[in-house]
Amino acid sequence: MTESETLLQVIRELLSCADSGSSDYDLTFPGLRASPGLRPAGVLLPLIERDGSLNVILTKRAAGLKHHAGQVSFPGGKLEPGDADAQAAALREAQEEIGLEPGNVRILGKCPDHETVTGYLMSPYVGEVLSPFEPVPQAEEVAEIFEVPFRLLADPASYGVEERIAAGQRRRFYAVECGSRRIWGATAMILYRLAKRMPDCAEAG
Repeated sequence: MTESETLLQVIRELLSCADSGSSDYDLTFPGLRASPGLRPAGVLLPLIERDGSLNVILTKRAAGLKHHAGQVSFPGGKLEPGDADAQAAALREAQEEIGLEPGNVRILGKCPDHETVTGYLMSPYVGEVLSPFEPVPQAEEVAEIFEVPFRLLADPASYGVEERIAAGQRRRFYAVECGSRRIWGATAMILYRLAKRMPDCAEAG
């Protein structure tokens, strides 16, 4: 079994383990959860094999977007009227944003939901990209598409905690450096929580 096959099996097992959701406020106000009325959204955490190892496909959001402009994120977005559920929204958005066809993705499972300060209930789905594809960025929303080794993101030691003032409020959040790129906020929180669970679930499996 290759390294990527082993990791995919571990990921399948850990995604079947129960875990609580998270929030952008977790490091600043532990336990705080938003009021009802959050808008549902789906994002895809795409895993692709490169020379026997796994990479995570990520995007850098366009500078002109209203929310999280210029930040690193997963492909995804809010549910539209034609979406059956958050998974359908994640796959549709991945096709629109990076040119990844839904039929080229095998969903391995779902990470716990994450509440954002911008009012979304984000449902993250982990998917295996089954065959090579040519990424095509959606110019209006995506400035760049790139890949990061999963081994780096699956190591909790890769992450640090940072602090800043946003809208007059102190916020603390996870961040991880990937060469010249920096992942932080909701994307880093989801990846960090996935990384923290992997050793225990791997041993349990």
